[in-house]
Amino acid sequence: MKKYMMTGPLVAAVVLLVLSAAGLSGAAPRKFTSKECLDCHDKFKDRYFGMKQVHSVVKEKKCEECHLRHGRVPVLLLKKDGNEVCYGCHSREKMAPAKSKVHTAVKQGKCTLCHNPHGSENGHLLKTAGSDLCYQCHKKEAFRKKVVHPVLEAQGCGACHASHASFERALLIKPDTPLCLSCHDSGAPPFKKAHASYPVETRACTVCHNPHSTEQPKLLKTAAHSPVATAGCESCHNPALSPKPFGLLQEGSSLCYQCHDQAGLRKGSAEHAPFQQGSCMSCHDPHASENGKLLLKPGNELCAGCHPDKNEKKVASHAPLVNDPGCLSCHSPHAAKEKALLMEKPGDLCVSCHPLVRERRVKGPHEPVTREMCSSCHDPHGSDFGNMLKARTDKVCFTCHPEAEGAFLKAYVHKPAAEAQCGACHRAHGSDHRNLVKEEEGKLCAGCHAGLLKGRAGEGPRHKPFNDGRCLTCHDPHASNIAGMIVKDQRTLCLSCHQPLEQAMRTETSNHAPVSQGLCTKCHSPHKANLNKLLLALSPDLCLGCHKDLKEKLAREKVHAPAAGDCQTCHKPHTSRERALAALPVQELCGQCHEGGDDRFRKAHVGISAAVMDCRKCHSPHTSRDSKFFKETMHAPFTAGACDDCHTGVKP
Repeated sequence: MKKYMMTGPLVAAVVLLVLSAAGLSGAAPRKFTSKECLDCHDKFKDRYFGMKQVHSVVKEKKCEECHLRHGRVPVLLLKKDGNEVCYGCHSREKMAPAKSKVHTAVKQGKCTLCHNPHGSENGHLLKTAGSDLCYQCHKKEAFRKKVVHPVLEAQGCGACHASHASFERALLIKPDTPLCLSCHDSGAPPFKKAHASYPVETRACTVCHNPHSTEQPKLLKTAAHSPVATAGCESCHNPALSPKPFGLLQEGSSLCYQCHDQAGLRKGSAEHAPFQQGSCMSCHDPHASENGKLLLKPGNELCAGCHPDKNEKKVASHAPLVNDPGCLSCHSPHAAKEKALLMEKPGDLCVSCHPLVRERRVKGPHEPVTREMCSSCHDPHGSDFGNMLKARTDKVCFTCHPEAEGAFLKAYVHKPAAEAQCGACHRAHGSDHRNLVKEEEGKLCAGCHAGLLKGRAGEGPRHKPFNDGRCLTCHDPHASNIAGMIVKDQRTLCLSCHQPLEQAMRTETSNHAPVSQGLCTKCHSPHKANLNKLLLALSPDLCLGCHKDLKEKLAREKVHAPAAGDCQTCHKPHTSRERALAALPVQELCGQCHEGGDDRFRKAHVGISAAVMDCRKCHSPHTSRDSKFFKETMHAPFTAGACDDCHTGVKP
């Protein structure tokens, strides 16, 4: 026990000795030292530290003010998302979202759309100098037209607009008119003369002028009302020096009709509601507009204000609607003779772009086409379905053909019908063939079933309906409750043409099972074959396809000569008066090969006449293990040839 108790102190002494030796050697303990970010990101230093503007935290190498030290590459490792990391220092800018109008980039938390967070050659760390930065999002063409506002040209967007947020529309630094009057003296004679002495300084300048650029002189908007363009304000308003200079000479459309031909505009019984109500300014700006015809909004956008459903984005858009002049391609804006303000009768209007619909003369035009009811099937404003149909193809057809919908609810549906592709077989507008089909039935079916219909000269027999292209003799083109989409069950269908067989089935006692079950295609091809009578295979292979027990015996037993060849030597294929479909009474049938009147036959059959015996009672007609084709199990007296043991009148 003492021996083991000494082990603890001994180990402790050894450890102290080792530690002491380490101390004496002078080796310093290891210490973890962090590296600077720029020790690795040396290219970053070269790129930004020489720029005119360097973000203060970058200059002071305080990367961790914005970034986390550790994390997954290639994530930027920002401490906070979006603008929140900026607002940590720029608290004044954080107040911008409290204003009513906020720059989209600020609203979306994307300071870096405009600013480089590390460094830049431009003031305020902007990525690009001046207005060019704004043009990254705002189309430059709109600001660089023929006549450009001098302030925009000289000072850029920032002269009028706030960068981050404002209480004014369009991020203006002041309300419209005070902003303009900071440069323009409304009391100066040239200003008074240009505005016919009207106190326009009490109104918004942008009613008539484009603040950026335009193709018109004096920065007038693209479309200026003629009285505005000629400073003829008195055409509509009270005199400039009257108590109410901007009061109108007349109210509503009555004022407009002083210049515009009312009778000419009222050219039909169908009138646009705003026009009928005399509310011209529901659609038009009375002074100036960037849109043609002084419209308040561009093209379809104006119409969509009242008719939003007509301007929804569709999968299949109507070309006139999406291209200029949009809605006005088909509709009159004021009045028309046709309903829905159509410029012409619906049929004439559609045909003006689709002339082939009318020019293509066919024997069987579709009734909606004949009556020029295009909108029966098509949505003129666009659709989420192909060919601008109002609904899925089959649903459109069912609106006029409801009986067809029920006819499709069957076990087996033709693929085009199942996929709602009525147009795969039918022409929507008209056809030279019945039922609006694209081709005669044989050629039509060949479009999909080319492999089945393809044939070579001398290939083999063809079923007459198939050969004549009369597919619908047997098949329903839409749907059926019977496999193969046939119009009737096989038995009824086949017997409708093969009537002698139907008669034989009623009068003869033995019917082949496939015949009585109506399974003609067990043996015959319904279309074409390489063998006579459209048989699927030669005998005996065809027969052995069902008679598998016999097939096994043929492989291991002695075979009756006819059984090894053509089964129809002895059997009829469909019906017979004899049992087992025998072609003749058994005595006659066997007598065709076996001579029943000679001495050898009489001796073998103990004198019994062939005329009164049934060979099948003793012999197997197909196969046997016995050389004389006796049945496998035999009665002992029979084996000994002692028929008279049981039968009378038998003579040896």
